[in-house]
Amino acid sequence: MLEMNLLTVIAAAVAAFVVSMVWYMVFDSAIMKLQGMKADTTAEMKKPQPWKMLIEIVRSLVLGYVLARFVVLLGVVGWVEAVQLGIWLWIGFPLVLLAGSVLWENIPWRLAAIHAGDWLVKILSIVVILAAWR
Repeated sequence: MLEMNLLTVIAAAVAAFVVSMVWYMVFDSAIMKLQGMKADTTAEMKKPQPWKMLIEIVRSLVLGYVLARFVVLLGVVGWVEAVQLGIWLWIGFPLVLLAGSVLWENIPWRLAAIHAGDWLVKILSIVVILAAWR
């Protein structure tokens, strides 16, 4: 890949995976409530299956690679430029898609907001790492 270290892409993807995991741990009870689950739902029922975790890591790697292409092609080098790019990408893609799910699929807006926040921190963490460690 042009001017991008593969280890940086992997590190950014792993960071995004961890940030996202922490995000959903913080909002776990709110998500359960919005999805109609009871507070006494066992941890075993909420625990993600290993194959889903693997797919999530692959998703993070794909996202990291795609965002690395944007960083390289747009010549993003500083954290300010990275944050600007991240915000524009977030508005143009996850925010628009999640707004559509609220509008057309009756997804509770609070649930969509939690997911939108996850996408914001995930995208920002990736692009800032990529721009800083390029």
